[in-house]
Amino acid sequence: MTAKNNKTVFITGATAGIGKATAYLLAQNGYRLILSARREQRLKDLQMELQKDYAIDCYTLCFDVRDEAATKKALASIPKEFEQVDVLVNNAGLALGSVHVEQAKYEHEKQMMETNVQGVLTLCRWYIPQMKGRKSGHIINLGSIAGKYAYAGGAVYCATKFALRALTRALRMELLPYHIKVSLISPGAVQTEFSTVRCEGDTEKAKEIYEGYMPLQAEDIADNIFYVITRPKHVTVNDIEITCTAQANAYFTHKENS
Repeated sequence: MTAKNNKTVFITGATAGIGKATAYLLAQNGYRLILSARREQRLKDLQMELQKDYAIDCYTLCFDVRDEAATKKALASIPKEFEQVDVLVNNAGLALGSVHVEQAKYEHEKQMMETNVQGVLTLCRWYIPQMKGRKSGHIINLGSIAGKYAYAGGAVYCATKFALRALTRALRMELLPYHIKVSLISPGAVQTEFSTVRCEGDTEKAKEIYEGYMPLQAEDIADNIFYVITRPKHVTVNDIEITCTAQANAYFTHKENS
């Protein structure tokens, strides 16, 4: 049986990719988990798997972070034993399309802005007062190298991740007197459902993105999240930029078949 950890971690976007890999790694290490996502059946399946395999305490919430009212309603429903959140992992995020600005769909732009930025703000507004009250806590935001290196065909997605970088830095300063840690993790290419979503369900097109090199896997980022969470109380990892060995940044990726 997994040794229990007395910390509770809230992970958004927990049913796939980085969120799911992080949930598994933290469950293996005995953390209490609150997992949220939009797909209810996936949430239930994940909860059952984690409780069966690791006997941890796990609570799930099904809501879309874009919907402020639904988010607040879900958060207000959390039972007392899960009310205190020690670590908030703002993982939910997406990119839609790879076109120039004048060709982009307004609906895609709106969804990216609301998910990648506004959703993070809603969760932060809910949990920061709690963390301030006890002068402890940790907020981890999942950024991207797109928040450092803008590129053609990704203007809006890049804008959301640049905004998240600014938000994270500002939060770090605002929360400094309260001993609350704030961290940003910025991955490069990670092979998850992310690219399938970006390609609007075209799995073949999404697969082509990773041809000729070995991209990061969701477990690689989960490992970094775990590292950041487990630093001593006096240590805060402010920012991690991580890419696969074949990728230098958003512009340079070495592909063997190119």
